[in-house]
Amino acid sequence: MITRINFSAGTGRRWPAFILVPIALSLMTLSASAQFSQATRDSINKITQADYAQMLGQLGLTADGMRRGPSGDPSAPNAANRFEDKVNAYSLPDPLQAKSGKKVKSAPEWWNVRRPEIVADFDHEVYGKLPANIPGVTWETVYVRDTVVGNMPIHEKLLKGVVDNSSYPSVKVEIELLVATPSKSTQPVPVVIEFGWIKNPFNRGPVQPLGLGSAGEPTWKEQLIMRGWGYAILVPSSIQADNGAGLTQGIIGLVNKGQYRKPADWGALRAWAWGASRVIDYLETDKNVDSKRLAIEGLSRYGKATAVAMAFEPRFSLAFIGSSGAGGAKILRRIFGEQIENLCSSGEYQWFAGNFIRYASKLTAQDVPVDAHELIALCAPRPVFISSGSPQVEGQWVDAKGMFLGGVHAGPVYRLLGKKDLGTNTFPKLGTALTDGEIAFRQHSGGHSTGPNWSTWIAWACRYWGTCSYE
Repeated sequence: MITRINFSAGTGRRWPAFILVPIALSLMTLSASAQFSQATRDSINKITQADYAQMLGQLGLTADGMRRGPSGDPSAPNAANRFEDKVNAYSLPDPLQAKSGKKVKSAPEWWNVRRPEIVADFDHEVYGKLPANIPGVTWETVYVRDTVVGNMPIHEKLLKGVVDNSSYPSVKVEIELLVATPSKSTQPVPVVIEFGWIKNPFNRGPVQPLGLGSAGEPTWKEQLIMRGWGYAILVPSSIQADNGAGLTQGIIGLVNKGQYRKPADWGALRAWAWGASRVIDYLETDKNVDSKRLAIEGLSRYGKATAVAMAFEPRFSLAFIGSSGAGGAKILRRIFGEQIENLCSSGEYQWFAGNFIRYASKLTAQDVPVDAHELIALCAPRPVFISSGSPQVEGQWVDAKGMFLGGVHAGPVYRLLGKKDLGTNTFPKLGTALTDGEIAFRQHSGGHSTGPNWSTWIAWACRYWGTCSYE
């Protein structure tokens, strides 16, 4: 039997990192893109290019007027900068200076004056604003079973969130979600929600979630269950496809009734974050889950989505932002690794509002009214952990120091609200854990993964969740 819960919309060979990371950031179109034929991919690309061209037209821009982003290949003629002595001088907007010019000196001024200004800038210029008419979601339990992860017994549920498409039946959206909690728990447990993938969703057979565990230690799922916590896996592509062709489909296409976006409309990052909020709606009804102790985690583009979800959804108590790079925790104004021109290309523009494209044409990153440190500041006073891999293994495309600086420059807001910042503005040595405050940072020695940082994150998180011993 399918259970329904209704909600309103509410708010081998190791390839070089300079090859793997740009491919991971630019070429994956759907969660199971490898299943599609070349003809299908060509069709997706053709529709994407048409969508991109029409958005350029709405903005009064042309393809010839767009600046080309740098390459992640160090041997390319237009290689991205990876040397600190070549980083540009830049100035950042002050997160504690209101648009009136007045300095923000109290928590009420932050909440009532400055924070709403920053939110408005991100809404209009970067990620797009949530529309007012998002339809509701009905959560259906596909199955419930007792199983194991590793050798740890768990209680597992597979669910789908069916979005009401009565206003436009041509677009169907079903959000894919897996929830697991320790079988022996006798009370509600904290849960970490990961933006990720589920193998064989909605089949009534064994389901094996795909994870990013680190060799030589338990997977992240096992570590959480061992701690007495739970996990959930949310599939972003079931909310919104990761390509421009999908912008007239998914939740964005449903709300727009299959029409093109307007320049200020939301992009995929904000849509994925919206989906994470709908997961909270469900978890608030789950008797096995402590909905006051929920975290959000993701890697790469999903690290960007993690930062956005944490900034705009106050019900998340902790965040684990993995290698989010530009468009996430990295300072956009800093010329190192991936640049705003890459984000505004036809391969990545779908993550953002159409208005954002202007900053790779007539405007530059220096003109964006906000930067990554203010995205982190929107999370305050809640704790955030910024994670990165090593420059030798992961590569330098995501700019670990740029993400660290995003945390550094969010510090004044955390301090204003009575919380601890990173405690330093000096970039730490590889492997150093800066975990004394509500902003935390660690660059592990592995590749493009959060895997090697999970044990550090859990040790940091248990200070806030109050369960610091393994069961």
